[in-house]
Amino acid sequence: MPASPSTARAINDRLALRLLQQEGPLTAGQLKQHTGLSRPTVADLVERLSAAGLITVVGESGEQRRGPNARLYGIVADRARLAALDVRTGGVVVLVSDLLGRVLAEASVPIGGDTGTGPAVEQAVAAVERTLKEAGATGAPPRDSVRAWGRLHTVGIGAPGLVDPATGDLRDSGGLPEWHRSLAAALQERLPGARVTVENETNLAALAEQREGAARDRDTFVLLWLGHGVGAAVVLDGTLRRGASGGTGEIGFLPVPGTGSLPSARDCDGGFHSLAGAAAIGALAAECGLPVPAAMDGPAAALVVRKAVAATAGEGRTDTAASGTERPADRFLYALADRIAVGAASVVAVLDPGCVVLGGEAGQAGGPVLAGLVEDRLRRMSPLLTQVRASTLGGTAVLRGALLTARDRAQDDLFTPPDRN
Repeated sequence: MPASPSTARAINDRLALRLLQQEGPLTAGQLKQHTGLSRPTVADLVERLSAAGLITVVGESGEQRRGPNARLYGIVADRARLAALDVRTGGVVVLVSDLLGRVLAEASVPIGGDTGTGPAVEQAVAAVERTLKEAGATGAPPRDSVRAWGRLHTVGIGAPGLVDPATGDLRDSGGLPEWHRSLAAALQERLPGARVTVENETNLAALAEQREGAARDRDTFVLLWLGHGVGAAVVLDGTLRRGASGGTGEIGFLPVPGTGSLPSARDCDGGFHSLAGAAAIGALAAECGLPVPAAMDGPAAALVVRKAVAATAGEGRTDTAASGTERPADRFLYALADRIAVGAASVVAVLDPGCVVLGGEAGQAGGPVLAGLVEDRLRRMSPLLTQVRASTLGGTAVLRGALLTARDRAQDDLFTPPDRN
């Protein structure tokens, strides 16, 4: 059945807005060329979107032609504010952007492990409020005016742990601070009218790598997160897969050889986490005779890996075939690649993704050297051809993914102008 006039207008408006988002400011003629719509239809949608406050004239084209220059139309970036949070065990990173994702303010707040749930939530919420104020948005409007100009529209939160696919809430996970589970509700209460969404941090990192990072040319891949802990995100045919309970990619619990025990429902010790988590990376480096920071977390693991890669490259050895050397950096990198390949091979055998991205702080720090070593080992372990790539976003991927998610959801709402009959 043909679309109704109002449906056709909504489709055309969304198409034009997506083009303006992707291409930047365009003239009416360029919109006509990109969309294939008629000149009168483009003129109508430009008028409609301008009246809705979604686009405005941002300049004139520089084309050499007779008559006046054509007007350039662009999305009104100040139409709404967005917030993104990367929630970690030891604190939270916050940024606020405009509707196009341009960062306006950013802050990082440490939260001690001995901080109670109430004070920890208050510190995190206060950090969001301060960052909003710095960005020129002090809060959100009432729900009946969520489209109000320049106000906070959507908050995207990336956090470790399982997200219930039915409710969108973080599930109780052993080892994670209680304030993580309370933060979303507190933000919703303190920022009335804003839409608060929570997503698993590794899933957000995969979204960011797909849109802006190492997997931009892939619609099927697996992100293997190597940071404080380990995790995985699965993207198949362009769609992020979460699983029946939201637990797709909980690879830290994967039983693997070489750990001496088995994981439990409440504790991933004995699983792949015990081979490739930050503490395991630190212990392996120490065994190989490398200096190790006193406290091992994601950034510390990245430091260890980065120094090992630099030492290997500095001595002229960046090939992926060498083995058996007595140099500490080489021994460490070869052993780490062996460990990572054990987990990656299990994922490859089940999903055959064709591409594995080594993400997280340690994955990015390993760069092409570690990725090449892991790919070499996978080639020996599996008949399934698999590229292994290093993350280009590393530890920033979660925050970028949270921002991209917030932007998408805000635009889905705001890019649907009220019907004008």
